[in-house]
Formats: sequence, C-alpha cells, structure tokens
Amino acid sequence: MQKKRQFQRALLLAAFLFFIFGFLTWVNGTLIAFFKKTFELNHFNSYLVTFAYYLSYTLMAIPSSMVLKKMGFKNGMSTGLLIMALGCGLFIPAAKLASYPIFLVGLFTTGIGLTLLQTAINPYVTLMGPHESGAKRISFMGFSNKIGGIIGQLVLGSILLHGATNIVQQDELNKIIFPYLIITALFVVMSFILRKNNWFPEIEEEKEEHKTLSTHNDKKNVFQFPNLVLGVIALFCAGATEVMAIDSIINYGMSLGFPETRAKLFGSFTLIAMIMGYLSGMILIPKYIKQEKLLKYGAITGSILAILVIYSHSSVSVFMVSLLGFVNALFWPAIWPLALEGLGRFVKIGSALLIMSVVAGAVVPLLYGLIADTIDSTQKAYWILIPCYLFIAYYGYFGYKIKSWDKQNPWE
Repeated sequence: MQKKRQFQRALLLAAFLFFIFGFLTWVNGTLIAFFKKTFELNHFNSYLVTFAYYLSYTLMAIPSSMVLKKMGFKNGMSTGLLIMALGCGLFIPAAKLASYPIFLVGLFTTGIGLTLLQTAINPYVTLMGPHESGAKRISFMGFSNKIGGIIGQLVLGSILLHGATNIVQQDELNKIIFPYLIITALFVVMSFILRKNNWFPEIEEEKEEHKTLSTHNDKKNVFQFPNLVLGVIALFCAGATEVMAIDSIINYGMSLGFPETRAKLFGSFTLIAMIMGYLSGMILIPKYIKQEKLLKYGAITGSILAILVIYSHSSVSVFMVSLLGFVNALFWPAIWPLALEGLGRFVKIGSALLIMSVVAGAVVPLLYGLIADTIDSTQKAYWILIPCYLFIAYYGYFGYKIKSWDKQNPWE
C-alpha cells in the first residue's frame, strides 16, 4: 500500500512536469508566427524554430540514456531542468541583439534539457503499472502537457501577437524578455527542489528483465525487436502529425487571410482537441477498447481529416487541422507500450530510440515550409501528412505484432 501511494504521488509529479513541458513546447507555434513577422522570414526559415527545438532530441537521446544510467532519475531530471533554464535564458541576449540565430541556439539548448527529462519520464510512466493500461497513464501525461500548452499559447500569444501592422523590431523583441526571465527562474527553482527531494521511487526493472530474458534469450541488441524498430518509425510519424497540427496552424490561418488576433487562438483549438483525445484514451483504455485498436482507428480517421484539410474551404480547412489534434492524441500513448513490450534489459536504449523519433518535429515542418514556398500553397503542402497516418495505421494493424524479423506473419 505504501509503495502504491508512492507511485501515485510520482504520477502526479510527473504530470506536473508534463504540464511545464507543454507550456514551453507548444508555444513554438506562437514563436513561429512571431519570428516570421518580426524578422520578415519566409515559411521555410520560420520553421527553423521547430527544427532547432526538436533536432536536439535526435542528437541527445542516447547520450541522455547514458547520463540517466550514471546519475539516476532524480539527478538526471534536475540537470535537465537546469539546461532548460539555460536555453530559456539565452532568449534575453537574443532579444537585446535582435539575433534570430541566438534564439535558435536557445531553442536547441532548451530541447537538450527536455530530451533528458523525457528520456527519464516516458519509460518511467510506461513501466510503473500494468502493460495493458500503459496508454491510459501516458494519456494522463498528455492531458497535463496540452493543458500547459493551451496556457502557454494564450499567455505568450496575448503578449507577442497583438495584431499590430506597423511594428518596430526591437520593441517587438523586448516583449519576449520578461516572460522568459520568469520561465528561466522557475526552472532553476524546480531543479533545486527536485534535487533535494526523492519524489520518484525506482522501478523494479529487474523483474521485467528476467521475465523478458526467459522468452527472448536469443536477443543480442535492441534492433532485433521489430515491434520497437517499427514503433520508432510510427512514433516519428505520430510526432510529425502532432507538431504539424499545432505548430503550423497559426501560420496557416494567417496565410489564408485570418488576422493575427484571431489566428493566434488556432493552436489552442488543436490543443483542446488533443485534450479531448487524451480524455477519451483515459476513459476507454483498456476497459472498452484495446490501445492498439484505438491506434489504428485513429490513424484511418486522421488520413480522412488530412484530405479534408487539403480540399476544404479556408474556415473548414483550419477547423479540420484543429480536429487532427483529437486523433493525434491517441498515437503517442498507444505506441509507447506496444513498442517497449518485451524489451527487458533493452528498455532504456529502446526508450532513447523512441525519443529520437521526435526529430520528426524538426524535419517535417521544415519540409512542409519548403513545399509551401515552392508550390506557393500552405494548404496543398499538408499532403505531407498522408503517408504518416498510413504508416501509423499499418503499425496499429500489423507492425506491433511482429516479434522477430525471421517470423513476420502478424496473424500468427
């Protein structure tokens, strides 16, 4: 009973950290529109915001798993918060110098700290309870994450996107200084508190490892688990659809002629749709539907919605982008437990590989911006989402069932 209470407390604390992650991560959509306007950028260059932020996940995920092995969960997360504070702090000289590259360095540094935190928290939440309810716990984390994102977009959006037509660049950039001073100080304080308290009990990974070794004693490395390898690709696709639906929608709305004062709210609409998706997962899984079924049904629905985005009138199209948030919320929680199932001693490195898939947030929006600039259509550029949804559907139907590369019949 005491251990159960410890894990319940840890789950709530993890949810609070996910709230903070969301506040910082999903303000990127606001920053994209803000920097595009202030620095007079094209679509491609404006999406360097997501490129800088998410590139760190790929570069630092495996090093982060090594750091966690040496430092443990508590010290690793505390260090991650300090690195995030450093990244946010760089926004202040960037604003004073009116330097877009320094802003990008700050975003990259923040992403490094967040990678360390995510590499620790995601497998922790996945493994702290029964496998069949893993998606339910991660849905709770996603719910907290998106609440933070909505608040972040509303707060920063009201400060940075006010609809002015005649702007003075330095005056605009000065508006970013105070909120990021507060965020920097908050992360420093949280890092200190976390280091001084043992709020996260250790998961008994040894039991999971011995159980797995009894059935997979022929596995020599993590790449011999097809459910993980295909899960990494599926999570890449899921990350692409999630980031696109949130971070592109403000710019997209403005490109269709919506005023800043209205378009700045569009990202919040997507986040609200995601919250509804997470709530659905928390209610339905596993009592009413298995996580893998929700995954495949969500992917098919996402494909249909993406086609409607491309071929609908402007107002309807924006609404369809925000609706993508609902189905996107079903992917991350479902893919994690399916991909980590049976990994045993490979869980940490498997988790690092899954975290690396978040590089989709760096690559796909940048590619979307390039396509939009090339064909001069932000709407038609959303075709980039279709193959992502189709692969997620494949994983939900077949991919997660494949346990060995030399035995690939998912029906067995």
